[in-house]
Amino acid sequence: MLLSEASRRFLEDLARANASEHTLRGYSNDLAQFQEYFARAAEPDVTTMTAVDLREWLGHLYHLRLTTVSMRRKLAAIRSLFRFLHTRGIVRMNIAKLIRTPKAPQRLPQVPSEEQTNDLLDRAAKGELDRPHLKRDMVILELLYGCGIRVGELCSLDLTDIDFTDHWIRVKGKGRKERQVPYGRKAASALQLWLPERNAAPTVPALVVGARGQRINPREVRRIVKFYAIAFSGDDSLHPHTLRHAFATHLLRDGADLRAIQELLGHAQLSTTQKYTQVSLQDLMSVYDKSHRKAK
Repeated sequence: MLLSEASRRFLEDLARANASEHTLRGYSNDLAQFQEYFARAAEPDVTTMTAVDLREWLGHLYHLRLTTVSMRRKLAAIRSLFRFLHTRGIVRMNIAKLIRTPKAPQRLPQVPSEEQTNDLLDRAAKGELDRPHLKRDMVILELLYGCGIRVGELCSLDLTDIDFTDHWIRVKGKGRKERQVPYGRKAASALQLWLPERNAAPTVPALVVGARGQRINPREVRRIVKFYAIAFSGDDSLHPHTLRHAFATHLLRDGADLRAIQELLGHAQLSTTQKYTQVSLQDLMSVYDKSHRKAK
């Protein structure tokens, strides 16, 4: 079976399994680039491909100076492709499992303080800037920080996902996994102000919509967050995921249980959540260095 045909069948299987549009788009792009590399010669048959071929391709990615994170993602896509082919009996083994995953540098997320985050949200709520859709913007900011949800999860929220009585949100996370996340007083107030102005198209169930009444997209949300960050703090590096990091870090600083934070964030592995303990320790050491006489 040619590589292009194998990729097509794999993507069709993902679609039948109800994979998200984001997942399908990412896998499709990575597989297209994978095919393009091998298309320089005759298109290979997947049954004759070897681990040496994959190492050569990975070396090509190094030559292109891709980040380690990008290479890890692309390799994960190829592993999924060959796992699919192996389970279907098309290839004898998943040769991608023989390729070592490039090690990603351990970088701690940059997290604004509680004071900085609350100052940004409070100043935005005061309407200091002339924004035509301030109430929508506040729902976005309050849910991102108040619930720690991902930008894609925010954009996929429907009105039926909100329990307005008990203040819970049903969040559709990665891998179509659902979780329940509570929201607080400020988010509730923002929702109450936004709903009367939510001018959605008749068939659009989305909680947050854009100017044309259609479901808002992640790119627009990133633009909104960056606008407020630059306006109030001069920081153009702040993005929706920064508010998710802030949510988790601030909860941890205030004594929240790590496993509870894991559930709220929708992390499959506790190790993913544990990076926030390192952020807190880093902050603690910074305070010690500045304040303790023996540290100087």
